[in-house]
Amino acid sequence: MSLFAHLQESAIQALGLNDDERIERIRSGRWIGYPQAKLAMARLNELLVHPQISRMPNLLIVGDTNNGKTMLVQRFRNQHPAHDNPHGDAIVVPVLYVQAPPVPDEGRLYNNILEQLFAPYRAGERIDKKQSQVLKLLKSVGLRMLIIDEIQHVLAGSLNRQRTFLNVLKYIGNELQVPIVAVGIKDAFRAIQTDPQLANRFEPIWLPRWQMDSDFKRLLVSFERMLPLREASELHNPELANRLLGMSEGLIGELSRILNEAAVLAIRSGKEQIDTQILDGMGWCTPSERKRQLDKRGS
Repeated sequence: MSLFAHLQESAIQALGLNDDERIERIRSGRWIGYPQAKLAMARLNELLVHPQISRMPNLLIVGDTNNGKTMLVQRFRNQHPAHDNPHGDAIVVPVLYVQAPPVPDEGRLYNNILEQLFAPYRAGERIDKKQSQVLKLLKSVGLRMLIIDEIQHVLAGSLNRQRTFLNVLKYIGNELQVPIVAVGIKDAFRAIQTDPQLANRFEPIWLPRWQMDSDFKRLLVSFERMLPLREASELHNPELANRLLGMSEGLIGELSRILNEAAVLAIRSGKEQIDTQILDGMGWCTPSERKRQLDKRGS
């Protein structure tokens, strides 16, 4: 059996780096294709090749803050990057990712789209002209999917502004005949539900918090295989697994940060594995504890 059987090949190779280089590798982003994420990715790929029809199907990806939503859709976007079009004037942009503006504002949404496409625009331009520019540009780049993150921001406006903004999404989808993927926290579901016609078009996919089950243990094994530590930590063992679930409160983004920082401490201490002593030394605050501290300071 290999001395480093707990690691995948790329992590074994990283053991040849010096400590600072290993720490840099640990702190860089990584992707783990857990079951619900694979389901969402598969659905995104199905929508990308969906034939154009008058009422295109849409997707709503919902989950708690720091539970992998944005990383998932950005990974999908990166798998379908913009590329040159030798037979046309414009580049090809199959998937466009934008954030919803902080308030439901049609003009600011158009601004965000134009900025992502590096298109010149005037902030004070009339809405109808911006709309025309956006639709023309999105058609010219061959858009096949529009992803709008932080869609719960729709709720930051009055009911009339919410309806207007959601009507804009319907109009864009109808005019371009492309699927729209909305992403956000649980309030995003409530935001979409304010328009019954739109709600019927959006299929929800939930990214729930993790629980202590076989999927979570497999997730910990996957993380361990990617962290270039010389000694096996056996993160899936009950004591460590329960400790990590409690520290992360079932959020994959929190878990990733915890394991990254624990791995850095393991390297700097010379221990080369994550154990309860390493976790004790982190002084980690759970998301709930951080929120309570902020609430106290604000009161």
